[in-house]
Amino acid sequence: MDNPSRSERSRNAALEAAITIVTRDGPGRLTLDAIARESGLSKGGVMHQFRTKEAVLRALLEQQMAHFEEFSKRYIEKARETTDQPELAAQIATLREAISTPRAGAFALLAAMNENPELMAMPRDVDVKKIALMKAEARDPDLALLRWAAARGLLLSSLFGLSSLSDAERDRLFERLLDDSKWAPIEQGTTEAAKPAGTAAARAASPRTAGARAAKSVSVRKPR
Repeated sequence: MDNPSRSERSRNAALEAAITIVTRDGPGRLTLDAIARESGLSKGGVMHQFRTKEAVLRALLEQQMAHFEEFSKRYIEKARETTDQPELAAQIATLREAISTPRAGAFALLAAMNENPELMAMPRDVDVKKIALMKAEARDPDLALLRWAAARGLLLSSLFGLSSLSDAERDRLFERLLDDSKWAPIEQGTTEAAKPAGTAAARAASPRTAGARAAKSVSVRKPR
Protein backbone atom coordinates (compact mmCIF):
# COMPACT_ATOMS: atom_id res chain seq x y z
CA MET A 1 0.00 0.00 0.00
CA ASP A 2 1.41 3.41 -0.96
CA ASN A 3 1.92 6.16 1.61
CA PRO A 4 -1.13 8.31 0.66
CA SER A 5 -3.43 5.29 0.91
CA ARG A 6 -1.92 4.26 4.24
CA SER A 7 -2.27 7.79 5.57
CA GLU A 8 -5.92 7.99 4.50
CA ARG A 9 -6.66 4.65 6.15
CA SER A 10 -5.03 5.82 9.39
CA ARG A 11 -7.01 9.06 9.30
CA ASN A 12 -10.30 7.23 8.81
CA ALA A 13 -9.44 4.76 11.57
CA ALA A 14 -8.72 7.61 13.97
CA LEU A 15 -12.02 9.33 13.14
CA GLU A 16 -13.99 6.12 13.54
CA ALA A 17 -12.31 5.53 16.88
CA ALA A 18 -13.16 9.09 17.97
CA ILE A 19 -16.84 8.53 17.14
CA THR A 20 -16.84 5.25 19.06
CA ILE A 21 -15.30 6.87 22.13
CA VAL A 22 -17.65 9.85 22.17
CA THR A 23 -20.69 7.62 21.61
CA ARG A 24 -19.73 5.06 24.22
CA ASP A 25 -17.94 7.13 26.85
CA GLY A 26 -19.01 10.73 26.23
CA PRO A 27 -17.21 13.78 24.80
CA GLY A 28 -15.13 14.30 27.95
CA ARG A 29 -13.33 10.98 27.44
CA LEU A 30 -12.08 11.83 23.97
CA THR A 31 -8.29 12.15 24.04
CA LEU A 32 -5.51 11.36 21.58
CA ASP A 33 -4.40 8.52 23.86
CA ALA A 34 -7.92 7.07 23.84
CA ILE A 35 -8.08 7.34 20.05
CA ALA A 36 -4.77 5.49 19.76
CA ARG A 37 -5.98 2.68 22.01
CA GLU A 38 -9.34 2.37 20.27
CA SER A 39 -7.98 2.50 16.73
CA GLY A 40 -4.91 0.31 17.27
CA LEU A 41 -2.68 3.10 15.98
CA SER A 42 0.31 4.40 17.85
CA LYS A 43 -0.10 7.79 19.49
CA GLY A 44 2.53 9.07 17.07
CA GLY A 45 0.42 7.74 14.20
CA VAL A 46 -2.64 9.56 15.52
CA MET A 47 -0.69 12.77 16.03
CA HIS A 48 0.64 12.52 12.49
CA GLN A 49 -2.99 12.94 11.38
CA PHE A 50 -4.28 15.21 14.16
CA ARG A 51 -2.03 17.31 16.34
CA THR A 52 -4.75 18.14 18.89
CA LYS A 53 -8.14 16.97 20.11
CA GLU A 54 -9.67 20.09 18.57
CA ALA A 55 -8.30 19.04 15.19
CA VAL A 56 -10.10 15.71 15.57
CA LEU A 57 -13.38 17.45 16.43
CA ARG A 58 -13.01 19.84 13.51
CA ALA A 59 -12.41 16.91 11.18
CA LEU A 60 -15.51 15.12 12.53
CA LEU A 61 -17.67 18.19 11.95
CA GLU A 62 -16.26 18.72 8.47
CA GLN A 63 -16.85 15.05 7.64
CA GLN A 64 -20.48 15.21 8.71
CA MET A 65 -21.10 18.55 7.00
CA ALA A 66 -19.65 17.21 3.76
CA HIS A 67 -21.84 14.10 3.98
CA PHE A 68 -25.05 16.07 4.41
CA GLU A 69 -24.03 18.67 1.83
CA GLU A 70 -23.71 15.90 -0.71
CA PHE A 71 -27.12 14.54 0.28
CA SER A 72 -28.59 18.04 -0.08
CA LYS A 73 -27.12 18.51 -3.56
CA ARG A 74 -28.57 15.23 -4.77
CA TYR A 75 -31.96 16.03 -3.29
CA ILE A 76 -32.17 19.55 -4.70
CA GLU A 77 -31.71 18.30 -8.25
CA LYS A 78 -34.79 16.11 -7.88
CA ALA A 79 -36.73 18.77 -5.96
CA ARG A 80 -36.44 21.27 -8.84
CA GLU A 81 -38.82 19.05 -10.81
CA THR A 82 -41.58 19.17 -8.20
CA THR A 83 -41.35 22.48 -6.32
CA ASP A 84 -40.46 26.11 -6.89
CA GLN A 85 -38.73 26.14 -3.48
CA PRO A 86 -36.11 23.42 -4.00
CA GLU A 87 -33.62 24.84 -1.51
CA LEU A 88 -36.19 24.77 1.28
CA ALA A 89 -37.24 21.24 0.35
CA ALA A 90 -33.63 20.07 0.31
CA GLN A 91 -32.86 21.57 3.70
CA ILE A 92 -35.94 20.03 5.35
CA ALA A 93 -35.16 16.65 3.77
CA THR A 94 -31.52 16.89 4.92
CA LEU A 95 -32.60 17.56 8.50
CA ARG A 96 -34.89 14.54 8.27
CA GLU A 97 -32.01 12.44 6.96
CA ALA A 98 -29.85 13.54 9.88
CA ILE A 99 -32.38 11.99 12.29
CA SER A 100 -32.27 8.66 10.48
CA THR A 101 -28.45 8.59 10.64
CA PRO A 102 -27.77 10.56 13.80
CA ARG A 103 -24.86 8.74 15.43
CA ALA A 104 -21.83 10.49 14.02
CA GLY A 105 -23.38 13.89 13.48
CA ALA A 106 -25.01 14.12 16.89
CA PHE A 107 -21.98 13.12 18.88
CA ALA A 108 -19.59 15.19 16.78
CA LEU A 109 -21.84 18.17 17.50
CA LEU A 110 -21.99 17.41 21.22
CA ALA A 111 -18.25 16.90 21.44
CA ALA A 112 -17.53 20.12 19.58
CA MET A 113 -19.87 22.12 21.81
CA ASN A 114 -18.34 20.59 24.91
CA GLU A 115 -14.73 21.13 23.86
CA ASN A 116 -14.80 24.40 21.97
CA PRO A 117 -18.03 26.30 21.20
CA GLU A 118 -16.15 28.37 18.62
CA LEU A 119 -16.12 25.32 16.34
CA MET A 120 -19.85 25.81 15.90
CA ALA A 121 -19.07 28.81 13.70
CA MET A 122 -18.61 26.35 10.83
CA PRO A 123 -22.19 25.04 10.71
CA ARG A 124 -23.54 28.52 11.53
CA ASP A 125 -21.78 29.99 8.51
CA VAL A 126 -23.31 27.30 6.31
CA ASP A 127 -26.74 28.06 7.76
CA VAL A 128 -26.38 31.75 6.90
CA LYS A 129 -25.83 30.88 3.24
CA LYS A 130 -28.67 28.34 3.16
CA ILE A 131 -31.09 30.79 4.77
CA ALA A 132 -30.26 33.43 2.17
CA LEU A 133 -31.01 30.94 -0.62
CA MET A 134 -34.29 29.85 0.97
CA LYS A 135 -35.45 33.45 1.39
CA ALA A 136 -34.50 34.36 -2.16
CA GLU A 137 -36.65 31.63 -3.72
CA ALA A 138 -39.64 31.93 -1.36
CA ARG A 139 -42.96 33.64 -2.03
CA ASP A 140 -43.23 34.18 1.72
CA PRO A 141 -39.70 34.20 3.22
CA ASP A 142 -40.91 34.21 6.82
CA LEU A 143 -43.08 31.14 6.24
CA ALA A 144 -40.18 29.35 4.55
CA LEU A 145 -37.98 30.04 7.56
CA LEU A 146 -40.70 28.82 9.93
CA ARG A 147 -40.90 25.52 8.04
CA TRP A 148 -37.11 25.14 8.11
CA ALA A 149 -36.91 26.09 11.81
CA ALA A 150 -39.62 23.55 12.67
CA ALA A 151 -37.63 20.83 10.89
CA ARG A 152 -34.48 21.91 12.74
CA GLY A 153 -36.39 21.70 16.02
CA LEU A 154 -37.54 18.15 15.23
CA LEU A 155 -33.93 17.15 14.59
CA LEU A 156 -32.43 18.74 17.69
CA SER A 157 -35.13 17.48 20.06
CA SER A 158 -34.55 13.98 18.70
CA LEU A 159 -30.75 14.12 18.89
CA PHE A 160 -30.71 15.43 22.44
CA GLY A 161 -33.32 12.96 23.66
CA LEU A 162 -35.96 15.63 24.31
CA SER A 163 -38.62 14.45 21.88
CA SER A 164 -41.77 12.72 23.09
CA LEU A 165 -42.95 12.07 19.53
CA SER A 166 -43.12 8.61 18.02
CA ASP A 167 -41.20 7.93 14.82
CA ALA A 168 -44.51 7.85 12.94
CA GLU A 169 -45.59 11.23 14.33
CA ARG A 170 -42.26 12.80 13.49
CA ASP A 171 -42.33 11.40 9.95
CA ARG A 172 -45.85 12.74 9.49
CA LEU A 173 -44.74 16.20 10.56
CA PHE A 174 -41.79 16.13 8.18
CA GLU A 175 -44.11 15.11 5.33
CA ARG A 176 -46.30 18.10 6.12
CA LEU A 177 -43.33 20.45 6.25
CA LEU A 178 -42.25 19.19 2.83
CA ASP A 179 -45.71 19.46 1.26
CA ASP A 180 -46.02 22.89 -0.39
CA SER A 181 -49.76 22.43 -0.90
CA LYS A 182 -50.28 22.51 2.88
CA TRP A 183 -48.76 25.99 3.03
CA ALA A 184 -50.15 27.52 -0.16
CA PRO A 185 -53.29 28.97 1.51
CA ILE A 186 -51.13 30.79 4.06
CA GLU A 187 -48.87 32.14 1.32
CA GLN A 188 -51.91 33.19 -0.71
CA GLY A 189 -53.41 34.90 2.31
CA THR A 190 -50.21 36.84 2.89
CA THR A 191 -50.15 37.96 -0.74
CA GLU A 192 -53.80 39.02 -0.72
CA ALA A 193 -53.40 40.89 2.55
CA ALA A 194 -50.54 42.89 1.07
CA LYS A 195 -52.42 43.90 -2.07
CA PRO A 196 -55.10 46.26 -0.64
CA ALA A 197 -52.58 48.20 1.41
CA GLY A 198 -50.34 48.66 -1.60
CA THR A 199 -53.24 49.62 -3.86
CA ALA A 200 -54.65 52.10 -1.38
CA ALA A 201 -51.28 53.74 -0.88
CA ALA A 202 -50.74 54.05 -4.61
CA ARG A 203 -54.23 55.49 -5.09
CA ALA A 204 -53.72 58.02 -2.32
CA ALA A 205 -50.44 59.11 -3.86
CA SER A 206 -51.91 59.52 -7.35
CA PRO A 207 -52.33 63.17 -8.47
CA ARG A 208 -55.39 62.19 -10.49
CA THR A 209 -57.06 60.65 -7.43
CA ALA A 210 -56.25 63.69 -5.32
CA GLY A 211 -57.69 65.95 -8.01
CA ALA A 212 -60.86 63.91 -8.22
CA ARG A 213 -61.40 64.19 -4.49
CA ALA A 214 -60.90 67.94 -4.60
CA ALA A 215 -63.35 68.32 -7.48
CA LYS A 216 -65.95 66.21 -5.67
CA SER A 217 -65.54 68.38 -2.58
CA VAL A 218 -66.17 71.54 -4.63
CA SER A 219 -69.17 70.06 -6.42
CA VAL A 220 -71.02 69.18 -3.22
CA ARG A 221 -70.31 72.49 -1.46
CA LYS A 222 -73.56 74.45 -1.02
CA PRO A 223 -73.72 78.05 -2.38
CA ARG A 224 -74.21 80.79 0.16
